Amino acid sequence: MTDQEPALRLGEKPEGYYGQGRTDVIAELEPPLGRVLDVGCGEGGAAGALRAADASWISGIEIMPEPAARAAERYDEVRVGDALEMLGEVTGPFDTILCYDVLEHLVDPAALVRRLREVVSPGGRLHISVPNARHYSLMRDLIFRGTFGYSEYGHRDATHLRWFTRRDMTELLESAGFHVVSTTPGAIHRIRQLPVPLPRRLVYGIGGELMTQQWYLLARADA
Repeated sequence: MTDQEPALRLGEKPEGYYGQGRTDVIAELEPPLGRVLDVGCGEGGAAGALRAADASWISGIEIMPEPAARAAERYDEVRVGDALEMLGEVTGPFDTILCYDVLEHLVDPAALVRRLREVVSPGGRLHISVPNARHYSLMRDLIFRGTFGYSEYGHRDATHLRWFTRRDMTELLESAGFHVVSTTPGAIHRIRQLPVPLPRRLVYGIGGELMTQQWYLLARADA
């Protein structure tokens, strides 16, 4: 940050935070997406990628009124408020549910996941992302710097209430009646662009566990 750039207050989001397009992440989902629910939809920046993947209907839930108003111009419907409360207001059921960077902000993320199970179609998909509590930088700061190291945004956003490893998140999803199909490290999109492929054990094994800041999990609703 330069002297000319305004400092963010702790927990304040940078410009563009609510407008993320998620194109590379949505590309991981096999079309057609059918009826889509985007939990924590922000400004609806994912609309283009979702329509391109044959989303026939897009509902959004967003707790912040201003981003929600912009999303309402792009999605078929948007509800403003707490996700758990608003699930009864959206037009389900849904074939695909997106839950990116949401669960870590909740007091009881398991309650939301269980409720999502009730509004997903049989065999429908839930795609989520959460920060990786096993990232090496967190352990480094705790052990050698004596601090958890909250920041304005990113991996240790000051508004994060809960933390998950890949195993934690897998167990939470399966306890709610989902079957985890795949777990993908957040850096995989950049890794695939490298000229020399990295060994799978480095990307998905202990190396991936320690190096990735984000996990993406794809789960299906058990029949």
